[in-house]
Amino acid sequence: MQMLAGWGCTELEVFGIGLIMADVMIAYKAEAFYGDILHVDIYAEEISDRTFDLLYHASCAGKDIAHGKTGMVCFDYAQRKIAEIPAELKNKLLAVGF
Repeated sequence: MQMLAGWGCTELEVFGIGLIMADVMIAYKAEAFYGDILHVDIYAEEISDRTFDLLYHASCAGKDIAHGKTGMVCFDYAQRKIAEIPAELKNKLLAVGF
């Protein structure tokens, strides 16, 4: 959400389309506690014409806390169908890729 907000977007309005989270996976690697400051790196990969994955790496004080993945689908809510990734979004995703 912060990444989208940084681009001036929301999950319902990303350069003319919306996003749907199609799947999510989380692998916990170590404990973290209330009050810990987590650092989260986000990477994009598997970018296709309509979908992409976001990968997350959470750490705290250099300790590996969790890895995650969300499968995202571009969606046109007005037409109620899957949509193509807008060029501006694709360019932003390529900039946060591996």
